[in-house]
Amino acid sequence: MAIALDPLLIDPPVLLAPLAGITDLPFRRVVAGFGVGLVVSEMIASHDVINAKPQARAKAELGFGEAATSVQLAGRDPEALAEAARYAEGQGAQVIDINMGCPAKRVTAKGGNGACGSALMREPDLAMALIAAVVNAVKVPVTLKTRLGWDDDCLNAPDLARRAEAEGVRMITIHGRTRNQFYKGRANWSAIRAVKEAVSVPVIANGDIVDAATAREALRQSGADGVMVGRGAQGAPWRPAQIAHALFAAPAPVVPQGAALADLVIAHYQAQLSFYGRALGIKTARKHLSWYLEEAGALAHRQAILTSDDPVQVERLVRASFAQPGKAAA
Repeated sequence: MAIALDPLLIDPPVLLAPLAGITDLPFRRVVAGFGVGLVVSEMIASHDVINAKPQARAKAELGFGEAATSVQLAGRDPEALAEAARYAEGQGAQVIDINMGCPAKRVTAKGGNGACGSALMREPDLAMALIAAVVNAVKVPVTLKTRLGWDDDCLNAPDLARRAEAEGVRMITIHGRTRNQFYKGRANWSAIRAVKEAVSVPVIANGDIVDAATAREALRQSGADGVMVGRGAQGAPWRPAQIAHALFAAPAPVVPQGAALADLVIAHYQAQLSFYGRALGIKTARKHLSWYLEEAGALAHRQAILTSDDPVQVERLVRASFAQPGKAAA
């Protein structure tokens, strides 16, 4: 069951979620290597892109010959968002995703470049102006990621989705929580069904989808066309491919173990250092190393790995860890 976003085909309909500080180019490459329908960049502030801030442009870095990649943009200035979208398209983005779901206070609060993310659910007319500006600025498909609403008194995702489709949005991802829930409680997958029934474009279910069982249940409750996986892929970049295999008959990924897992983790670690430079790469890689170790239960050298500034030592300890998994942390 593929999703057609002409000319792009999302097959299988399992997507990697945009995760701040996580879904950079090195991580997206690892996930794509196992098989996934679409990977999405970290959320990027449109003003930072057009002002050529290096960190923002690094987030939009796509590489060459990559798997299907969407660049997610945030902002509340239609002109700036459109310009950032044109930049991302010029860099090779195959999809432009507009963020109207981020709940972080630094994004939703007024100040700086103004409130955006899920705050735009309380300003639907501005939200439509932003969507129209981006749709008119690029030739690639434009998608939207949002939530059920701002709070329980503002559950306007179906109406927002209906209007977004009329403005040209080609696919809508719904996180099954309100903004005021942040990430607390459980995602309400059944509430996504009202969005699915309101539009004819594909709808993707997001929130608390961490394995095949939760993905299957999210699809059952929501009636959605596909799923988006976020934290379930942390430390397990093969997880989206496992879900795709279980639900959509995609090829089963070969999950690395032992020396093969060490090779994958070290290659990811080296890619982080290459992408960010040694000093910053050592720091950005630590969360990934921690997740890999926790996922495998290989905790014997965890503290030393996560505090070392010596890549040679880190790589040596990673190999030792996956050679003897399951021991208690030192």
